Amino acid sequence: MAASPYDGLDARAYWRTAVATRGPGRLRGLHDPRFAIDRDTPIFTAGSCFAQHVHRALKGAGFAVIEAEPAPDGVSEAVAAQHFYGTFSARYGNIYNPRQFLHLLQEAAGQRVPGHPVWQRDGRFFDALRPNVDPDGHASAESVRLARQDHLEAVAHGIARAGVVVFTLGLTETWEDRATGTVYPTAPGVLADAPDGADIGLLTLGHNAIVDDVRAVQAHLRATNPGVKLLLTVAPGPLVATAAGGHVLVASTACKAILRAAADTLTEADRDIDYFPSYEIITNPAAKGAFFQPNLRNPTPKGVAVVMKQFMAAYGVDSQPERSLPAPDDRPADEDDNAVICEELMNDPAARGRGGAA
Repeated sequence: MAASPYDGLDARAYWRTAVATRGPGRLRGLHDPRFAIDRDTPIFTAGSCFAQHVHRALKGAGFAVIEAEPAPDGVSEAVAAQHFYGTFSARYGNIYNPRQFLHLLQEAAGQRVPGHPVWQRDGRFFDALRPNVDPDGHASAESVRLARQDHLEAVAHGIARAGVVVFTLGLTETWEDRATGTVYPTAPGVLADAPDGADIGLLTLGHNAIVDDVRAVQAHLRATNPGVKLLLTVAPGPLVATAAGGHVLVASTACKAILRAAADTLTEADRDIDYFPSYEIITNPAAKGAFFQPNLRNPTPKGVAVVMKQFMAAYGVDSQPERSLPAPDDRPADEDDNAVICEELMNDPAARGRGGAA
C-alpha cells in the first residue's frame, strides 16, 4: 500500500501530539512569521477590545509600541486609562471592524468626512466615532470637532511611523449611516443619541466585505507608508449581544468564523499581511475554558501571558522582557475586567442599569 500523505509529518500536524497531549501553555510551532518583528520595530495597534490586551502586553514586554497621543502631564494613570490614553496607539477607542478603521485612516488623510459625527446625551456632546474616549462628553459640538482634529493629526503621525500595524478583528455587526456609509462603534442609544433625522441601521459584514475592507486598509497604509506590514488577529471573546435576530451563541460562532476565514483569504493573497493565532490560543479546547474569565468572554491574565509567550517565541524575541509584565497569577481574574474598556458591554441593557434579561 502506498504511503499516505499524512504519514511522517511533523508532530505539530497531528491533533494528538500537537494539542491533546500538550498543556495549553506548551504549544510548539504555532506560528511561522512572514516578516520580522523585534523590540525595535515601531508597532501601531488598533482593533476591538482584545486589542487593548495586545497593546498592553507588547508595551509591557518592551516592544516599540507607538503612542501618538500621550496623556497630558499631571493626569493620573487611572484617569488617563478612562480616557483611552495609552490604551491603543492613539485615542480612537475600540475599532471593531476594518471598515471603521478604513474610515478613520481616510479621515485622518483628509479623504473622508463622516456623517453625523456628533451625538448628544443629557445636554452633553460626544464624538460619535469614539463615544467613550471622553465619558462625560463635551460642552459643545465645536469642542468635539476641535478635539477630533487633534486626534486625527495624531493618527496620521502614528501611521507614518509604523513598521507593523497590528489590527484585531472583533465584530461583523456594525451600525451604518445609510446616507453616507459612515459606520459607528455603537448603536444610537447605547452611549449617546444620534441627531434627529439620521437614518442609522444595522449592517452585518460578511466574509467578502471584511476581505475588501482589510485590502482597502492595506492599500491605504502602503500609499501612506510604503513598506508597512499588517498583522491580523481575531478577538477570542464572543458577542455580548446580537441585534440580527437569533441566538447569541450562533451569531458569535458565525462572526468568528467569518473573521477567521477572512484572515486566511487575506494572508493567502498578500505576503505583507500575516495572521497571529491569539484566537486559537485562548479558545484552545486543551485549556478547558481556563483562559476565559467567569463571564466566558474576557481572557484571563494567564491566557494573555500565554499569547505573549507564543508571540515572542515565534518572532525569536528574548523571553525575558525588558519591562516585565506581572506574573500571570499575580492578578486575579475579574469577571467585569475593569482593565479593559469595551463599549460592546453596553449592548446588554443590564450593563447599563436598565434591567432586562442577562
